[in-house]
Amino acid sequence: MGPGIDASALRRFIAHTEAKVSPKDVAGLYGRAEMLARMPMRLQEWIVSHAGARGEEYMGFVVEPYAFFLAYEVVDPDAAARLLPPGYRLVPAAMFAGETPRLCAILGAFNVHASVFWGARVELYLIAENTRTGMMTWVICDYESNTINYDPGEGFSGATADRAVITTSHTGEVIVDVRSDHRPNRLEVTASLPAGATRALDQRLWIEGNLSVDYGGRLMHEGSEPFGLIFDPGEMARALHVPLEAVEVARNTFGAAFRADEPFEAACFPYAQHFLTTSYPRASAIHDEHALVDAVRALTEASA
Repeated sequence: MGPGIDASALRRFIAHTEAKVSPKDVAGLYGRAEMLARMPMRLQEWIVSHAGARGEEYMGFVVEPYAFFLAYEVVDPDAAARLLPPGYRLVPAAMFAGETPRLCAILGAFNVHASVFWGARVELYLIAENTRTGMMTWVICDYESNTINYDPGEGFSGATADRAVITTSHTGEVIVDVRSDHRPNRLEVTASLPAGATRALDQRLWIEGNLSVDYGGRLMHEGSEPFGLIFDPGEMARALHVPLEAVEVARNTFGAAFRADEPFEAACFPYAQHFLTTSYPRASAIHDEHALVDAVRALTEASA
């Protein structure tokens, strides 16, 4: 369990996060999101930024088991850097502790249920450093999804993927087959989990990086703030390291213009991860693991 968080507090935090997600509410939001997508961007921004005024400061965000990640080396740093918001620079990183850091793009494929959407997503991140705060940051530069979406650059949208398969088989495989019906983005990958072994993750990337998340590429918007997630740090301590010989990438067009052809690391989380975050991206006062643990404790006590 997470450093400084006892078992009963962790269970209460998980229950608090899960309780924020209502299938009925998510179903009701889907039609409204497609209607909001037709509104002017300024009005969309106003609606989302005032969502917390109804008394819910945080939304629940639960990544379901077997979220799968591939790390690729960035081979054209200039092309990748053009996707970053102002005030960021690419920095070397690795998903697992003890591995050689490289300038990298990470591709994440996962099923999620959250207060405002429920479905499958593939997200493309560039790992960068915020030159103002010094924090490592996951910059979301592209995504495809079979559910509703919101990002500062494009506002609300409906599903973007006509196929979004992220699942497992009884033989221990993770199977991903996601195809966009708006862009040439496509990911087909199969990974054999029995070949993997649990290893320690790089803590700066997975803890500090998830306290500073921003949007780049087509998703960025002038004036938007990096936002942070609140979570038990223990959920980012270890993951399955899947050897590359157990990973078959049949097709991947995400980030092809600036990344290597083959990944250098593969990771899988065989358990659910529970996050709280604000419904509208805004700066977080949590900048390190100590403050993160304090925030989890405070939210757990408030919900008891």
